[in-house]
Amino acid sequence: MKICFPVVAEEGLESRVYDHFGSARQFVVVDSESGTLTTIDNRDLGHQHGACNPARALDGHAVDAVVVGGIGAGAMMKLQQVGIQVFRAQAATVKENLELFKNGAFNRTLTPSCGGQHHQQGHGHSCHH
Repeated sequence: MKICFPVVAEEGLESRVYDHFGSARQFVVVDSESGTLTTIDNRDLGHQHGACNPARALDGHAVDAVVVGGIGAGAMMKLQQVGIQVFRAQAATVKENLELFKNGAFNRTLTPSCGGQHHQQGHGHSCHH
């Protein structure tokens, strides 16, 4: 399974999971079976509010799941429409979340939400999108 983590900065498995999918500068994708790690630059970073395009953000890379601190309704819906499961991060780093994921500690995220970084990044609005 290929699991995508929006990250604050690329630091391999020690990367900190970012609080908002669409505003992450990069994504770390881990293949849970082979252990390979891929870094993807967010190709949709400059999108307008509510217009996140996850396929463009992920630069066409196929993933099975996204683990994130928060995500807007539009991005979450678009991910789910193409069969990508969305989970809320349960720990600070990719490594910690990956271990929890492997141990079945994740519940599927059913409602969009955003972490504190979304507001701090200058979006200037509450995260009810």
